[in-house]
Amino acid sequence: MAITVHPSFSFSERTTLRMGGSALAEVVLTHTDDCEQLSDILLSLGGEPLVIGRGSNLLAKDGELPVVIVNPAITTEPVCVEETDETVTVHVGAGYRLPRFLNWCAAHGYAGLEGLAGVPGTVGGAVAMNAGSYGCEVVDCLDSVEVFIKKIGTAVFKKTDVVLQYRHFSIPTVNDQPVILSSAFRLYKKDPQKIKKVIDDNLTRKKATQPVSAHSAGCVFKNPAEGVSAGMLLDQCGFKGKIYGGVAFSPLHANFLVNVNNGTSKEAFELLHIAQQTVLDVSGYSLELEVKVIG
Repeated sequence: MAITVHPSFSFSERTTLRMGGSALAEVVLTHTDDCEQLSDILLSLGGEPLVIGRGSNLLAKDGELPVVIVNPAITTEPVCVEETDETVTVHVGAGYRLPRFLNWCAAHGYAGLEGLAGVPGTVGGAVAMNAGSYGCEVVDCLDSVEVFIKKIGTAVFKKTDVVLQYRHFSIPTVNDQPVILSSAFRLYKKDPQKIKKVIDDNLTRKKATQPVSAHSAGCVFKNPAEGVSAGMLLDQCGFKGKIYGGVAFSPLHANFLVNVNNGTSKEAFELLHIAQQTVLDVSGYSLELEVKVIG
């Protein structure tokens, strides 16, 4: 296999928010063996390496950004690697689409991740953000993760060796940003029809309360405290549906920033700053960004 290098990368075309400037290049990995060339290619391209999947949780600044995108598009099909009477361990590539993986799990009667129904992006991206929804988080089912680290190479870490917190993944023993190549999940056996019903119910609920078809990056702020919803605070401060230039907070859910009319990152950051300051003044809570800022 060989790495593919695209000489430019437009954040406005390759992220779900459809805004932002451009990166120096994109390096696409399609096989774990590609990592052998990665360090040399990154050195030749210059810029800061940035690992992303489908770009579903990113807000990139406008203009030319000194970063090189690393896209681990390793779409290895899910496969059961270990099984007991009640559980299975499933291995899957980082570039495999998360919705497709959930459907595969449902069809095979493997439960545990159906709360993530409606979450876009890739399996690797879900691990990198410890994605969560409806009381389910990646950390609940993750068994191990295979990564590439510049100074180490390819390595597998068990869940006990990594830190998975609220929208956070890191490896304490590693300083460099790891490139997630694949993951293994420990799931439990259940009636496929029951799993599919939970997924369908979650999708219906999500479509009714969140702008799943809009140009959005998902929830833009983290919940500031247990039991305290960022969306509720924004709603109480009048931000639900508030438009600023070409961007807005969704009328369905105040914590979803959406691109409504060719919005720019400058407009997005200005609206977010206004919202943060207003919520702080009214409630005393500081809202921290959940979406990852590039640049």
